[in-house]
Amino acid sequence: MERRVVITGLGAITPIGNDVNETWKSIENAKCGIDKITLFDTSTFKTTLAGEIKNYDSQKYFDAKQSKRLDRSSQIGIIAAREAMEDSGITKENTDFNNVGIFVSSGIAGLKTIQEQCEVNCLKGHNRVSPMFIPMTIANMPTGNVAIDLGLKGESLSIVTACASSTNAIGEAYRTIKHGYEDVVFAGGTESSICPIGIAGFENMKALSNSTDIERASIPFDKERNGFVMGEGAGILVLEDLEHAKKRNAKIYAEVIGYGASSDAYHITSPAPDADRSNKSF
Repeated sequence: MERRVVITGLGAITPIGNDVNETWKSIENAKCGIDKITLFDTSTFKTTLAGEIKNYDSQKYFDAKQSKRLDRSSQIGIIAAREAMEDSGITKENTDFNNVGIFVSSGIAGLKTIQEQCEVNCLKGHNRVSPMFIPMTIANMPTGNVAIDLGLKGESLSIVTACASSTNAIGEAYRTIKHGYEDVVFAGGTESSICPIGIAGFENMKALSNSTDIERASIPFDKERNGFVMGEGAGILVLEDLEHAKKRNAKIYAEVIGYGASSDAYHITSPAPDADRSNKSF
């Protein structure tokens, strides 16, 4: 029998708040998270604005060893997942962690680390490349690191579908619980690619806004739009079988009642002009 799926926990760290409550208050107050890039020198770039997490100090959340071994994308993913877990009230006493999945996606994951270690390789030689280079950069490490940090032992999955990664992660988590494979899934995404190579790549393909007006840089539905604004952050939901949630008397934010995905096989960024989906049924 198919199961009903609900959302019982929220976690986030964003350019407008270092947790869910701060982020939501900022939304209510129409706070803009876009500002001048401070993570690197943009003097030779056309793009000077981005949505950076403000006042971020990794040592507030991790010890020195962890900070050194975790790419920023994994760090903020863990921070959001910790908040989601606390918010959900899930513990080893009320939930079997063998049946808790982790679907935390990232489009590019450790791009900042890739840039840093390539520079080390070029300037100091291959012997100086960090032994943690690969574990810090591969796209499934945010979900793996969340699993390790929280002790979750269910299915660990990272869906990489560019801008759709987090949506697909949440949708597949819904299906996984609906069909009885897991009782709970931590699902969402994390991204932190505001670095020279990341901005250069998007800038050179004419994808980024070169506006210097903070209030007019991200205007996706405006006729004056000239590109998107790079941002960073993480957002995690706790999805749960309804009966499991009721059994432990969890608070329920919402119910997920459907999910579908398709591809128009047309272009790497542009949608098909006729919006053809081959009449696919969801």
